[in-house]
Amino acid sequence: MDKSLFSEVNELSSGGNPWKHLPPLIEYKNVTVRRNDRTILDRINLTIHAGEQVAILGPNGAGKSSLLKTITREYYPLAGGQDRYVRIMGEEFWDIFELRKHLGIVSWEAPRSIFRDFTCFEIVLSGFLSSTGIWNYREITPEMQNQARQVMGFLGIAHLVERNFSEISAGETRLVLIARALVHDPQALLLDEPTSSLDPRATVELRRIMRKIATRGKSLIVITHNLSDIIPEIKRVILVADGKIVADGSKAELLKAEYLANLFGTKLEIYQRDGYYYMII
Repeated sequence: MDKSLFSEVNELSSGGNPWKHLPPLIEYKNVTVRRNDRTILDRINLTIHAGEQVAILGPNGAGKSSLLKTITREYYPLAGGQDRYVRIMGEEFWDIFELRKHLGIVSWEAPRSIFRDFTCFEIVLSGFLSSTGIWNYREITPEMQNQARQVMGFLGIAHLVERNFSEISAGETRLVLIARALVHDPQALLLDEPTSSLDPRATVELRRIMRKIATRGKSLIVITHNLSDIIPEIKRVILVADGKIVADGSKAELLKAEYLANLFGTKLEIYQRDGYYYMII
C-alpha cells in the first residue's frame, strides 16, 4: 500500500500534519441518547480534530462507552435536525462497513470464542472484511497479506502469525485485535478500556505500543477509567460523569486531585512519573 501507518511518520517528523486538510474527525452537537427510558448521554457538545490524541476519562457507568457506541452507530441520538447531530469526518450518514475502513475500533467486549477457530494472521486479515474471520468465499489479495504481516511486525507480534487465537495470552489478544483494527490504515484508532484485566507486564507492553502508534500521526482516542492509560503523547482530556461532559481541557489543567476526586467521588492524590499520571486512593 502506497500510504500506510508506516509512511506518515516521515511527514510528522518534519513538522507536517497529514490530516490538516480534513474536517473534524468527530463532531457532536447537542447529542442526547436515551436507552430504556433512561438518558445515558445528555446534550453532548464535542469536537475532536483529525490527528488529535485524546483521552475520555470517567468512572464506570459515566457514559464513556456510550459515546463510543454513538460513533460506531450502535446508539443513535434523538433526532433534531441541524441543532442535534453526530458527524464523523464531516458526514452524518454512513454505511457501517464503509465507516470501519476509516475508524479502527478496539473493544474487549467480544468473547475470545468468536475467533477461536482462526489463526492470529487470519484474525488480522479479517479487519479488511469487517468479519469475525476468513471464510472461503472471501478474497484475500497478496497486498492484504503483505499489509497484515507488516502491521503485525510493527506491533511486535509477527511470531504469532500461525498461532491459534484461542491459545495466546490476554496481552497478545489485545495486540492482535489492535493489528486487526489498523490493517486497513484507518484515520483513527479508538481504544475502549485498553488495559482492563491485564497483568502489569502486559499493561506496560500495551502502553508502549499505544505510544508507538501515537507517533505515527493517527488520531488516538482512549476511553478509560484508569488514569495511567493516558500515555504522555495525549495532551487533551475530556472528563465524563452522569452522561455529561463535565470538563474538557489540557492534561496539565484537569489531572489534578480536586477535579478527579469530584469525578470519581472519593478522596485521592495524584502524582506523576515519566510522563504518566497515577492516582492513590
